[in-house]
Amino acid sequence: MRLVLVGPPGAGKGTQAQFIASNLSIPKISTGDIFRANVSGGTELGKLAKTYMDRGDLVPDEVTIAMVRDRLSEDDAQDGFLLDGFPRTVPQAEILRDMLKDWGQKLDLVLELVVDDEEVVRRLAGRRTCSQCGRIWHVEFDDKRDDVCDACGGTLFQRDDDKEETVRHRLEVYQQQTAPLIRFYADEDILVGVDATGPVEEVTQRAMKEIRPYAG
Repeated sequence: MRLVLVGPPGAGKGTQAQFIASNLSIPKISTGDIFRANVSGGTELGKLAKTYMDRGDLVPDEVTIAMVRDRLSEDDAQDGFLLDGFPRTVPQAEILRDMLKDWGQKLDLVLELVVDDEEVVRRLAGRRTCSQCGRIWHVEFDDKRDDVCDACGGTLFQRDDDKEETVRHRLEVYQQQTAPLIRFYADEDILVGVDATGPVEEVTQRAMKEIRPYAG
């Protein structure tokens, strides 16, 4: 099965991608993993991407797409894959469609993890990171009433990208970039939404219930 997972920051894409890919016995392929593999492996694409990353610039689409193409051509992805983090835009989605068509393949499903903005803010703005061991706690979910890490005694702090104003800005950017992508896949008639609120296991069960009819 060939599947794309989309959803806003804080929707739990990384966690759900892992569980869903495991349930379907297909590789989970994220752009982050692809970038790290190319950079650490010293590939030509990795070296090129690193020149942009070192300057703090976005890696151009053509480099990202070339990395994705290489990864999808590997043996373990021939019978299916789950893409997390790609495509992010309609032009990328069109290139992916054409790439797969050239290989005699197509996407079976695009699964959208649906979470409302206030739930995302609640999830992300409540996170606190230990300055000593790096563990992440949540002021609500972990019943934290102090700023001390229960694991090592280090001081907890709120990362800048977890602050409410930053989270809301990230959500605005996501909506601007991804709303057209959602419409694109809806028009392709391969988009299915799943409620991503509640315990992780329940979300996975809902997702698998939606996926199975498409899994053949």
